[in-house]
Amino acid sequence: MPPLLEARNIRKVYHGGGQLFGGEVSETVACNDFSLSIDADNPTFTTIAGESGSGKTTIARMLLGVLDPSGGEVLYQGQDVRDLKKDGQQRFRQDVQAIFQDPFEVYNPFYKIDHILTTPIYKFGLAASKTEAYEKIQEALRTVGLRPEETLGRYPHQLSGGQRQRITIARALLLKPKLIIADEPVSMVDASLRATILAGLHTLYKDFGISFIYITHDLTTAYQVSENIIILFHGAVAEAGSTEKVIKDPQHPYTRELIQSIPVPVPGSGWIEEDIEEKEVEDLDAEVHTSGCPYALRCPAAMDKCQEPPPFFRTEGERAVSCFLYEESPVLQGNDLHEVFRERDR
Repeated sequence: MPPLLEARNIRKVYHGGGQLFGGEVSETVACNDFSLSIDADNPTFTTIAGESGSGKTTIARMLLGVLDPSGGEVLYQGQDVRDLKKDGQQRFRQDVQAIFQDPFEVYNPFYKIDHILTTPIYKFGLAASKTEAYEKIQEALRTVGLRPEETLGRYPHQLSGGQRQRITIARALLLKPKLIIADEPVSMVDASLRATILAGLHTLYKDFGISFIYITHDLTTAYQVSENIIILFHGAVAEAGSTEKVIKDPQHPYTRELIQSIPVPVPGSGWIEEDIEEKEVEDLDAEVHTSGCPYALRCPAAMDKCQEPPPFFRTEGERAVSCFLYEESPVLQGNDLHEVFRERDR
């Protein structure tokens, strides 16, 4: 049986520059050779993490079918999402739902929030009557920690950011999806509400068997909720594996830099190791080797062979690292990170 959703070596290149004025056309590689698959019958909670501009949202949009890859393909139950017919598109939209960063953008300010909940019920034929539809909406709202009597009948501006975000989660839940792609779902809500919302997502994963792809730059929240993690740098995967292992014992130099940049509650302590700062300053004017390791210019362990793209080295059962420091380890065949994550269940 094919995976629910699969990305096969997807790549996204944005073109820009001065082509209108006779200048050179520039290329920005937002995603390069990314592969991942999500099983329908084996729920997982996977984080895709990295700094701003690393390609996280680009990957999310390609997985959702709203952005076409420049290369590779995104498959839903074995079929390219670009080739899905009407019935296939409807099943795909029901099985794969999204939660976006800014909850206010989802709403039309002229409609009460009831509209965002009733629309999918009628569009997908989820209820036979208005009474059944209302019961489903009430159940979904309670599941995400909202009281229907205090929520329904209000306009978006009358709700807090946390309430609006939880309503979008309730909307996704109404469709009983098999996968939710959550793109920075707590970055625009108060810190006091982040834990509540993340706990709600994890409950949907554990109690309802819904898989999650959680997009974030915040490794702290990733550690709290996810089982697997993928670390991106400039569109390429640097390291992937068990969240516990990657966060507590990072192997790729970039992952170490991310971990070291997390503020610690000790006054006067530094955020980033000194040797990483020195490397960045020394190489500011160096030539960028776009065909090699994208992190080479910032890497304190860079070597000549880093001008070539490193494969994924499987350093242990639940870990793959794209770095020549581990070239004595076996190479991961096919770059399918799902093979690494699958080790958790063996």
